[in-house]
Amino acid sequence: MKPRIAVLGCGYWGSNHIRTLKSLGALHAVSDANRARAEGFASEHDCLAIDPDALFERKDVDAVVMALPPQFHAESAVRAVNAGKDVLVEKPIALTVEDAERSVEAARKASRIFMVGHVLRFHPAFEKLKSLIDAGELGNVGYIHSHRLGLGKFHTENDALWDLAPHDLSMILAITGSPPVEVRGEGAALLDNLSDFAHLHMRFPGGLRSHLFTSRLNPYRERRLTVVGDKAMAVFDDVEPWGRKLAVYRHAVWQDSGQWAFTTNEPTYVPVEEGMPLTRELEHFISCIRTRSEPRTTGAEAVEVLRILTAGTIVHN
Repeated sequence: MKPRIAVLGCGYWGSNHIRTLKSLGALHAVSDANRARAEGFASEHDCLAIDPDALFERKDVDAVVMALPPQFHAESAVRAVNAGKDVLVEKPIALTVEDAERSVEAARKASRIFMVGHVLRFHPAFEKLKSLIDAGELGNVGYIHSHRLGLGKFHTENDALWDLAPHDLSMILAITGSPPVEVRGEGAALLDNLSDFAHLHMRFPGGLRSHLFTSRLNPYRERRLTVVGDKAMAVFDDVEPWGRKLAVYRHAVWQDSGQWAFTTNEPTYVPVEEGMPLTRELEHFISCIRTRSEPRTTGAEAVEVLRILTAGTIVHN
């Protein structure tokens, strides 16, 4: 039997969870502060509509996917795990490190699954990139940079850094295997007091460095993660079609008579199995519920992401 999963929060991203869980045969209920919205999704997807206050004590709900405004995630997660539910919490899981730690610790004490919606960790192109790095195909990784740019979305609580950076930070942490020892942030606010552009500069143990650039006021979309090793470089570009999402560049750089020389090579496009990251993420969540195994995207990782976001936040007056 598949676990009976409820989606709490029927907004834009919650609706994606609803449709995907329905396709996987695991959608049991939907819940939203807007009762009419929940009932509309329940009617469309042939499931229950449950009021948020009643959701946590329902014996027929095994797990909850939370796609709420982030300021409500921690309280809801604590209520859910204390009521015996496993949870998948969308990013960011809280707006403070303290709230994030509180919800993760509550899940640990209750022996509940706590998974975080860092969906790009389940992208087939990133999974392949990670396998290339682990196999030593790029050599020693010395630099990682990511660009996540576009127009919108605009939130009253989240700036460009907090809204866009968690996915990239999750991927960077998966590659480095450890949190940074130094974080420096730069931001610019054009519309109000929330950053519309944000840079993060990070230094990791062993000397690896990384930078991240996010923007919600950019005229074009860019979704690119670049990893520079001493044997090769790789680019995961999610804007490209499937056949070109992952490219490996085997450029060469060397010293000759005290001068630097280099050669460039055309990229090799690595074959990647097509698949929807959200589907793969929710399949993983269902598997973790069944096997009681630790998720790939843990609460501990999400806390580290929040530490980085907090350290890099720029306050605009």
